[in-house]
Amino acid sequence: EPLVVGRVIGEVLDSFNPCMKMIVTYNSNRLVFNGHELYPSAVQSKPRVEVQGGDLRSFFTLV
Repeated sequence: EPLVVGRVIGEVLDSFNPCMKMIVTYNSNRLVFNGHELYPSAVQSKPRVEVQGGDLRSFFTLV
């Protein structure tokens, strides 16, 4: 898990279980994955963000 390896979980945040799936794409076909580096040239356009599942009346913190 990239957030554990990067010590975000443990030093900045307590451990947690993700409860929602989020899909981020650039240019309609470039998927974004946790821990992968993106170059500025690949992310010049705005991303498409899709949050799946859950109750739309609930609030969540994005990490």
